[in-house]
Amino acid sequence: MSQSQLSRFERGAGAPPGIDRIARLCAVVGLDLSIRVHPAGPPLRDAAHVALLGRLRQAASPDFRWSNEVPLPIPGDRRAWDSAGQTGQIGRNPVEVFVEAETRLLDTQAVIRRVTLKKRDSGDVRVILLVGNSRANRSAAHLARDLIREVFPVPGDVALAALREGRDPGGDAFLML
Repeated sequence: MSQSQLSRFERGAGAPPGIDRIARLCAVVGLDLSIRVHPAGPPLRDAAHVALLGRLRQAASPDFRWSNEVPLPIPGDRRAWDSAGQTGQIGRNPVEVFVEAETRLLDTQAVIRRVTLKKRDSGDVRVILLVGNSRANRSAAHLARDLIREVFPVPGDVALAALREGRDPGGDAFLML
């Protein structure tokens, strides 16, 4: 890039450079380019995603009140939990469980990292990583089983039994339905 092109870029004059040019400019000054994308506008989910969340609702106690696309409690943060269920009885604190649903585990580590960051930014909450029960997902989960057990210590069947009874699952869980 010539000095005059760089000068125009710094002044915001002329056509903006492409992502590849920006990444190279960052590299020259010792920076890594990091880009995050977040959905804008109304939430869109595919039919498989909706069906997966529906299976969880059917399996849980009818006492749970469900909400979709529950935003994180940070002003301006566009991230949201796919769903949250809450139940409780008089004289007892309500149980609230946040759900992140994945129909296909393409990169298990990336999914776990994303869920872990949402949990960190949401405070002390219960989280269920809900995954569609398919051969490909079972294989991906098997390969990442040690990481899954570390981050989601409550076994899926234990968490599901607690949800059926309207109880606190006792911790974060990885659940395949």
